[in-house]
Amino acid sequence: MRKSSIVVNLLKTTILVIMIGGIGRLSINENSPPRLKQVQERVINDINARLTGHYDIQPLVMAGGDPYIRALMRTISASEAYTQRPYHVIYGGQYVQKLDRHPDQCVVVKRGANAGKCSTAAGRYQFLNTTWAEKASIYHPQADFIGDNNSYSFEAQYQDEVLYRWLSDGEAWGVDFSQMLAQNQLDQVLRRLSNTWTSLGYGTEDNSMTRRLPKIYQQMLQEELANQQASKN
Repeated sequence: MRKSSIVVNLLKTTILVIMIGGIGRLSINENSPPRLKQVQERVINDINARLTGHYDIQPLVMAGGDPYIRALMRTISASEAYTQRPYHVIYGGQYVQKLDRHPDQCVVVKRGANAGKCSTAAGRYQFLNTTWAEKASIYHPQADFIGDNNSYSFEAQYQDEVLYRWLSDGEAWGVDFSQMLAQNQLDQVLRRLSNTWTSLGYGTEDNSMTRRLPKIYQQMLQEELANQQASKN
């Protein structure tokens, strides 16, 4: 077993004992280093979910849209940016304050298949700088008014909107994700997306959330369907 896995399991056990002992719901130590804080967030959120049966995945900032695609977006973010501030997180667990454009900070990958390389992944959906530039030029609401790909706003609303429009574009993917999800084909959807987000499974960077994604998706879908119904009343 890898050393990091042993540490995470020990941390899980310690936290679980404390919570069962009656201290209650835990919070993150804000003074921890970024990488440790990220591990703390994942472990504590996971244990809270096991005890309550509920995964605390933030709602989208973007309003409206297909509930199946919205649930899929929240599922992707559960695997890619399961933190308290998902729109501001960059690879490695640090946070940026300004979202006027993609942070474009290249952080060295310390382990896994890409160790030694660097990643510019940022935001709730961990867009690489090149992916953001390409997709924003097509799907960003400001795409018709901005000529410089590096100038597209990376604010939370736009992170949501770019991804929503991309996932909704059947021609881009060669399939209709909304239709597939409505037909309970989540596994096929995640498999197709795993080349883009390798933490979704079938790829090279599974994490502690990967195997829980089907359950998370079902919870997100029920929440999104309920919200859609409430908005009609």
